[in-house]
Amino acid sequence: MTTFVITVPGTFVHGISEDTCSAVERSLRPQDPKNTDLGESEDLSLLTVDEDGMFAARVEVEAADQSGAESEAVRLVSTALRDSGFSEEDAPLGAAIVTGIDSEF
Repeated sequence: MTTFVITVPGTFVHGISEDTCSAVERSLRPQDPKNTDLGESEDLSLLTVDEDGMFAARVEVEAADQSGAESEAVRLVSTALRDSGFSEEDAPLGAAIVTGIDSEF
């Protein structure tokens, strides 16, 4: 298995309060990329939100390949958003992007 740091972009269509943002972060905390060498060295934030509502969630996942890692990251972020009260229409996601790979041989 390989550890991937994946960035999942999206947009909060109707904005987001600080409390709700904290709830999304708490839900994603177990996948915080700061647990990886890349996340620590690059000081990656778990969730960043711009003033216009665009956001980037960065999560750490283990998977056999890039495709599996991207799918798992989207699933994790979607679940965190849904658990925080956002529908797919309220916070649509963009394509997941590999931010870093930490494979051990």
